[in-house]
Amino acid sequence: MTKSELIERIATMCSISKTRAELVVNEVFDAMTQSLAEGDHIEIRGFGSFTVREYKPYTGVNPRTHRPVDVGAKKLPFFKVGKELRESVNARAGTPLPSDSDD
Repeated sequence: MTKSELIERIATMCSISKTRAELVVNEVFDAMTQSLAEGDHIEIRGFGSFTVREYKPYTGVNPRTHRPVDVGAKKLPFFKVGKELRESVNARAGTPLPSDSDD
């Protein structure tokens, strides 16, 4: 699902305009991004949790030149799936996916 598909689904389900649905989706994503940037933890019960993991600097290798490359320290967002979402996805694991073709 893309962001535009999410906006369209919310607009349809909530009987609101796509413009208003887009504002809602953007606000949720902006709030989550800002929270993670500030080092906060986000937990959505039944869905999962978002945290920020810190990685130490290390020396990597350029695959083309095989020369060492210093990689700086960084922080990356990490998502841990919730139990209900995991069980829901696994329950559908044996179900065939819908076809993209109109055969």
